Amino acid sequence: MLPLLNHRLLLEDVILKRTVLCLLCLSFLLVVPVKAEQAPQRGLFVSVAQDPSVFSSRKDIINLVDFAKRAHINVLFVQIYRADQAWFPSKMADATHYETCRKGLSGDPFGFLIREAHRQGLQVHAWLNLLSLGNNKGALFLKKYGPEILTRNLKRKKKLEDYKIDGQYFLEPGDPRVGQDLSRIVEEILRAYPDLDGIQFDYIRYPDTRPAYGYTKINIERFKKKMGRQAVDENNAVWRQWKRDQVTGLLRRLVKKTRELRPNIKISTTACVSYTRAYREAFQDWPSWLNSRLVDFVTIMDYSDEIPRFEKNILEAKQKVLNFSKVNIAEGAYKLENSPSVFVHEFNICEKSGGGACVVFHYGSLLKNPALRSYLINGTKP
Repeated sequence: MLPLLNHRLLLEDVILKRTVLCLLCLSFLLVVPVKAEQAPQRGLFVSVAQDPSVFSSRKDIINLVDFAKRAHINVLFVQIYRADQAWFPSKMADATHYETCRKGLSGDPFGFLIREAHRQGLQVHAWLNLLSLGNNKGALFLKKYGPEILTRNLKRKKKLEDYKIDGQYFLEPGDPRVGQDLSRIVEEILRAYPDLDGIQFDYIRYPDTRPAYGYTKINIERFKKKMGRQAVDENNAVWRQWKRDQVTGLLRRLVKKTRELRPNIKISTTACVSYTRAYREAFQDWPSWLNSRLVDFVTIMDYSDEIPRFEKNILEAKQKVLNFSKVNIAEGAYKLENSPSVFVHEFNICEKSGGGACVVFHYGSLLKNPALRSYLINGTKP
């Protein structure tokens, strides 16, 4: 009987210990909260083209930051370089706008915005429109190099206006002088704002209304010498890949300069949709930039006011990248100022897509319709 009794006591002891262990585990689960699923990030483009510019006064800057905080915005993409004009201290670009705003604010407007945003826990990324000169005939690029710095098709050019594409002048990405000067502009920004969280390169592409651009003297000479070709044919795959490589090469140069000065800053680009348009017409191979980790993330410009098209562009982008959480989706509020229900529907699609962030383009459009602002602030549907 004694061995049997010892066996029963041993068994009861094991059961007791297991019961205590289970109770301890249960108490741990009750005390320690389960980590909630991370909410989707939100971003906001802030354009200097809106009237008035947010850099017009300290009050406008504070209002922007206050709105962004209430609207659950995490990142502000603030335009400080556009049409070869600078809203920062620059010797490489026309800094007239910066000087005007600086005098009005009695200080650097972008620096003030960064400080105010950081106080509210918001990130600030410098948004740069690089290869587009807009309609700026007085751009320093043109004064320095003349119209040969602009990309062109094969049509005869008699005057500067003949280089205009879709109402804009576009720099030639295959001209080394373009990369050289843009790299210096990036350096000016990074040195002026050491607290900057990120930098976003916009207009890293060829114009795509008609894809037969890139026919500058320098670009063609470089192509023939490098590729051992005597002629250039738009339908030739080698020439088309050359143009794609010029766009990527320019980006690599800018990324290299950025990493040298600020190794840990976030680097991103904007990207065209659909993918076919980006790859075949704008010569912008943005999935390869992301998959090779050349940039930290990409913001696709999904500016369709048609919900099925908006969703289709997202699904297509998912198929092209290894990690979709590195893809931000920009929604074109400028097209939806009078269609708040479409804005809400598309924003919901974006937030459920698995992308990195939903980015609204742009702040000025939100100011025009309270229904858009109310939805972002408190979820009120129109």
